[in-house]
Amino acid sequence: MLKKFSPDKMLTSPFGITADQLRKMGKTTVLTDLDNTLLAWDQLDATDEISNWFRLLEEEGIKVMIVSNNNEERVKRVAIATKIPYLAKAKKPLATAFQQALADLGSTPEETVMIGDQIMTDIFGGNRQRLTTIFVRPVKDTDGFATKFNRFMERIILKKLAKKSELKWEDSL
Repeated sequence: MLKKFSPDKMLTSPFGITADQLRKMGKTTVLTDLDNTLLAWDQLDATDEISNWFRLLEEEGIKVMIVSNNNEERVKRVAIATKIPYLAKAKKPLATAFQQALADLGSTPEETVMIGDQIMTDIFGGNRQRLTTIFVRPVKDTDGFATKFNRFMERIILKKLAKKSELKWEDSL
């Protein structure tokens, strides 16, 4: 049961992931969460770091899409600024948004990585679709109201995972 919640990697930040590293893993596609994965949940605008990372990945032939449970207005604002396709109101961990993202990008689960800061939505949902999952430290220590319960459950799961696996926080793939 715990395997469904276990990420393939745990990184301190997504921004160290390079196109070369992804290609060496056989990956051509990145699906990424937005809030507390790329920027603070209460920050409105994309940072230069986000824009530059997306640009570098795309220049190297990596397809990228934001897949977020947040509302259309919030996600679209960042997506337009970064020129990245997106799916808002994704309802992760349900399968629909993951399947839609893969179809939109013309990608397969085997060549796709899901990056996110929540075990209960990003990692569990990605694992259910057989994506490679990368769990990142949240950008900010606080969360919106809807995320607080997930964080409580996440702490329990992470303690159990720490006892049973070799996963540890790393700085790069």
